Parts: sequence; C-alpha cells; structure tokens
Amino acid sequence: MSPSLATPETTPETTPDLAPPPTPQPQPPHLTGRLKLILAVLLVTQFMLAVDFSILNVALPAIGDGLGFSLSNLQWIATAFALSAAGFTLFFGRIGDLIGRKKIFIGSLALLGLSSLLGGLATSPEVLLIARVAQGLATAAATPAGLALLTTAFPEGPLRQKALGINGALMSAGFTAGAILGGVLTDVLSWRWAFFVNVPVALAVVLIAPAVIKESRPTVRPRLDLPGALTVTLGLLGVVYGLTQAGEHGWTDSHALAGLLGGAVLFAAFFLIERKVAEPLVPLKTLARRTVAWGNVLGLLAFVTETSLVYLLTLYLQKTLGFSPLSAGVSFGVLGIGTVIGGLIAPRVIARTSTRTALIAGGAVQAVSTGSLLFLGTTTGPALGLLLPATFLGGVGNMLVIVGFMVTATSGLPDKEQGLATGLASMSQQVGITLGTPIMSTIVTATTAGAATASAVHHGVTIAIAVNTALVLAGVALAAFFLRPRRS
Repeated sequence: MSPSLATPETTPETTPDLAPPPTPQPQPPHLTGRLKLILAVLLVTQFMLAVDFSILNVALPAIGDGLGFSLSNLQWIATAFALSAAGFTLFFGRIGDLIGRKKIFIGSLALLGLSSLLGGLATSPEVLLIARVAQGLATAAATPAGLALLTTAFPEGPLRQKALGINGALMSAGFTAGAILGGVLTDVLSWRWAFFVNVPVALAVVLIAPAVIKESRPTVRPRLDLPGALTVTLGLLGVVYGLTQAGEHGWTDSHALAGLLGGAVLFAAFFLIERKVAEPLVPLKTLARRTVAWGNVLGLLAFVTETSLVYLLTLYLQKTLGFSPLSAGVSFGVLGIGTVIGGLIAPRVIARTSTRTALIAGGAVQAVSTGSLLFLGTTTGPALGLLLPATFLGGVGNMLVIVGFMVTATSGLPDKEQGLATGLASMSQQVGITLGTPIMSTIVTATTAGAATASAVHHGVTIAIAVNTALVLAGVALAAFFLRPRRS
C-alpha cells in the first residue's frame, strides 16, 4: 500500500521548494476496482470521524439532563473530545510512521467503536467524559493514518486530487450531517444513539480493512523524537484548552490565559528541540516548504471560518428566528450539498487551472457568500431566501479551499514524509474546528454585553460574521501572495 509517489503536480505553485520533484512513474489513468475498494473503506471512516465532531452538539442539553451534568460542566463533553483529538494528532501521525499506518488505523477504529459503546452505556458524567477522551484519541490516531494511507495509495497527480476531493467533500458533509443526525436521533430515539451509531460502522471497517488495505510505512523506520512529541502535544493541549476556556469565560479568564501562555512557551521549546535533535518529529526543512507551511495556514483558516459560521447561524436561527434545534440542523442540509458539489468539482478546477487558482477562487466565493450574510434580517422568509443560497455557495467555495489545501500540503513529498504531512494537515483541520467556535463565541458575547434578546443576538452574530469574512479574505491574500509561481 505504499507505492512510490508518481506524477507530481505540474503547476509551479505546488512544486516543492527545496528538492526536485519525484521522477514520474507509470500510473493507472482511472481508479481500478481495488483502488475503489480502498477509497470506499477510507472515505467511510473519514465521514464517520467528521460526524463525530458535531453529532453531540444538539444533544448536549439532553445528555446533561440524563446524566446530571451541571450547566457549567456541560461544555466538557465537547472540550474533552477536542483536547485529545487536536492535541495528539501530530504525535500519532509519527507513531504511524514508526509501527505502520495500517496498524494504527485499524487499532484506532477498534478504540473508537469500544469508546462509543462505553459512551452510549454511560450512567455517570465521569464515565461519559472518559469515553469522550478515548473517542478523541481514536480520532487523533485514525485521521492522519487514514489520510497517509490515502496519499500513499493514490499517486500524486489527478488520481490523488480526485481522491482528496471526494474525501474533503464527505468530511465537510459529515460535519454538517452530524448536526442533523444528532437532532434526529435525540428527538426520535435517545442521545445514546449518537454514540451507538459509530459501533457497527467501526466494526465493519475493522473487519474489512485488513483484507483490503496493505501496510504502509517508510522504508527506513525513523526514531521517535520523544522530547519533541511531548512538547508539541502538551503545547497543543494548552492552546486548545485556553481557547475553549476563552470561548466559555472570556479572554481575560485566568485558565484561558494560563493555557494559551503555557502553550506558547511549549511551542517555543518545541522549535528549539527540533533544531538540535538528530531525527526531529517535524523536520524544520519540511516545515519551511512554503507549500507545507502556507498550505496548512490556509487549511486552518478554512476550518476556522466555515465550522464557526455553522455555530453563528445556529445562534441566529434559534435565538433570533425562533427555530427549534432540529429545524436549525436541517437548514444546514443546503450547506452540506454545497460542500459535496465543491469536493467533486475541486479536482477538475485544479486540473484545468492550478491549486493556487482553486484556493483563490474558492476563498473569493466563500468570502462573497459569507459577506452577504451581513444583510440577514429578523424576518424568517427573507432571511431564509438569503441564507440558503449563501450557505450553499459558501460550502462550494470552502470545499475548493479545503481540497486545495490538502493537495498543496501533501504534494511533492516522499512517501517517508507522508505521515508527517498528513499529521500536520489533520492537526490544522482539527485545531481549526476546535478554535473557530470559541473565537466567534467570544465576539458574540462581547458585542451583546450579556443580553440574550433576539435583536442583541442578531447584532452580535452580524459582527462575528464580519470578522469571519475578514479571515476568509486574509486567506485569499495569503494564497495569492505566498503561493505565487517562482521562476526557475
């Protein structure tokens, strides 16, 4: 499952900066039956992992009532998952390089199934939080391993672009579907089914994957940079903890400041360690590639903006227009359709133009669509007339950026660095999903001055949408400037 990387991208924007592109190798012009089966297994897994990020959002009040969570502690159901999922991604990406990505992938799916079963059967807050931490660890291991298996199975070029496009579409659609599915399962059955739904899917993948997927690891097994792994993992935990506390209690909260400051110190220590260690966890020469560095920055912005926009519009629909949680979730179905279409057309856009063009064009479409939401009013009919097409087009544009980021951040690298590249990409994805909502929540809280009236919420959401639009435009500017073609 680890053939040599083949035809590199022909666009100057994604040509690696520090080394010549790999020698082109023969590759099948179309997906073979085996590649389709591999793709199906990996995509089902990525979709399920994406669903897990949002499926409990609507169910949180019901879980609190069922297990006796206090209102102040309810956010830990989401935070416990986010801390472990974002904090350990880079670490597990390197562990996959050491012991084999297939082993990590299958083992993490088994852990996800068991932890989901434990969460569904939980009878106390403590057991549920343990299950959520285990789910986060499983996600942190499965996401980079699955992406590394995908990028090493599909040669660099059109086939990989197509696979990453479908993967990105289902990943973003899974995030949207999770909000809808969580509402349906909670209303029709019980919040426990938001956990149980993972069990049969995880079991099927664990049974099928060993026969379908071949082992993938670098030819020369690297040594584990334990000091680097510890500092970057603890640094990520500190930053994610600080951001979630800031979203809950404000940016002046002592816990938020301690987490953010501690994370910054640990990141500084990490870079010092990586400069001196013989086999670094993240080689600085790899991180210095503009495709890797700026690709991940753009991916981070893409996930920060679109996932937090879902949060903002949920507030708007429920607090301003008076929608029920289920109705608000169903309203995002149009966004999900847009992301699927965006993921399917992204490889064609990249093939006919360039990755940089896809990043700029997708960001521009997303910025215009998000900016148009500044004109949302307080009347349901006109509001939906604007919101539905805007979120659809925004989903298309955002997915062009996400696929462009995935292709950019993983192109031009040898097979031995794919675990690192996909670990960085997965970290950007998960940290972006994690920190977007706290940032926008803080803006809404600050601009509403604690008022919960429909007009106050509408004002706060409008200000946050303006900031969201500015972040999208910043991504467009970064792609246009830092990914410019370089003359030979």
